[in-house]
Amino acid sequence: MPRIAIGIEYEGTRYCGWQRQEHALSIQQVLEEAVSRVADEPVIVNVAGRTDAGVHAAGQVAHFDTAATRDPRSWLLGVNSNLPHDVSVSWAREVAPAFDARYSAVARTYEYLVLNRPARSALWAGRAWWLHGSLDVEAMRVASRCLIGEHDFSAFRAVLCQARSPMRRIEFLDIKRSGPFVRFTVRANAFLHHMVRNLVGSLIRVARGEVPPEWIHQVLVGRDRRAAGMTAPPAGLSLVRVHYPQSWDIPPPDQWPAGDGDL
Repeated sequence: MPRIAIGIEYEGTRYCGWQRQEHALSIQQVLEEAVSRVADEPVIVNVAGRTDAGVHAAGQVAHFDTAATRDPRSWLLGVNSNLPHDVSVSWAREVAPAFDARYSAVARTYEYLVLNRPARSALWAGRAWWLHGSLDVEAMRVASRCLIGEHDFSAFRAVLCQARSPMRRIEFLDIKRSGPFVRFTVRANAFLHHMVRNLVGSLIRVARGEVPPEWIHQVLVGRDRRAAGMTAPPAGLSLVRVHYPQSWDIPPPDQWPAGDGDL
């Protein structure tokens, strides 16, 4: 039975997240319904990362198995024609049966966007966290250095996080300002539930001058979620890339602004 991999983009504002829920609309539901129509059979779609309610994706990856025979263009056009306006498939291709969108991944990159200006935005309301006070980006950059590498991130995981281990390895973390926007880019081998949003919420305390940069390290080694900052709102968070070994030939996303570019 062929295994098909797909790249997915979505604006997550009106969804309860990736995973199906009985009384709420999910990305998984609308995508499985669209794929099943094209395949003319029920299809289960397996995803690289289960994003939360209100979280977006530019580089989500998923796979599904089907007895249907379609070429990549037919999957792409057919599925997109059955999806709502805020979910789309960016590519489709047949992959080896051993490929797994989740377990074949070696890292994931998330970006979090803050809009830092006096007035709120109608256009960016669902895509960025609006903060009107002054933010010290350099202080956040200094504070974030202790987070690079492998650590116990218990202080930055959700209370209901079901991960067996709090150990994660952050491979890259950068914070940059572009006009009124502040962008956090974080790549890790894996993430705990709410980990990026909790990191951002804590770093914002540093940016506001509420705590010194070394406070982040104190929270990290303290391993106590209650000592960290707030959980940043979901609207600013996007899964921008899932990283795989080159041997799988999974294309990177190509429609998201570069991390150091203008918005």
